[in-house]
Amino acid sequence: MTSAGLYTEGGYLENNKTWHAEDSPWKAKQILRILEKNHIQPKVVYEVGCGAGEVLNQLYQQLPASVEFHGYDISPQAFQLAKAREKDRLTFHQEDLLEKDFQCDVLMIIDVIEHVEDYYTFLRKLKGKAEYKILHVPLDLSVQAVLRMKPILEVRRNVGHIHYFVKQTALASLQEAGYEIVDYFYTAGSVELSSKSFKAKLLRYPRRLLFALDQDFTARVLGGYSLLILAR
Repeated sequence: MTSAGLYTEGGYLENNKTWHAEDSPWKAKQILRILEKNHIQPKVVYEVGCGAGEVLNQLYQQLPASVEFHGYDISPQAFQLAKAREKDRLTFHQEDLLEKDFQCDVLMIIDVIEHVEDYYTFLRKLKGKAEYKILHVPLDLSVQAVLRMKPILEVRRNVGHIHYFVKQTALASLQEAGYEIVDYFYTAGSVELSSKSFKAKLLRYPRRLLFALDQDFTARVLGGYSLLILAR
């Protein structure tokens, strides 16, 4: 199955029944943080690869009532989940956003580029569509992940990650695609989100302690972090 086929043929939903909607309030919180930190007040927000649409739904509830939200996903299964959340000023479309002619203030690319075979072309095609782009990129490469290998193979098999980043390569990839980095910070999903894995729970305490001392070192060695990036 191709990487795109995982999302269009039902395989992703089979592995991830909720399409990670339970993590959406936390993701929306990170997005609001970077918007507020940089004094950005969007009027039109688009999301590519919106999945179940719950991140947009959370933002809809917390941003001003004048803001329009539009979510796009190529997956028919994701679209059915998202469609149930549709309302005035919040619409969802089962289409390839790369083929659309649009302009917006903020384009969200949340946990997407690690799934895209040619993410450079993907990023370049989207660059001129919005003044600001917000990306959330999982940092799957760490010392403990490479030593064990199981975490990398699991995200490849279960959630379709075919590219693996550290902070520096994520930022460099965006710059090489022509983006200007405005701001970024780590997000600590492994610490702040609930986990069924005993090992993940066990690592929460050293991650939290070491992260307070050295963020880059902790992300590189223990992993479990993502990067939220604001770019032009």
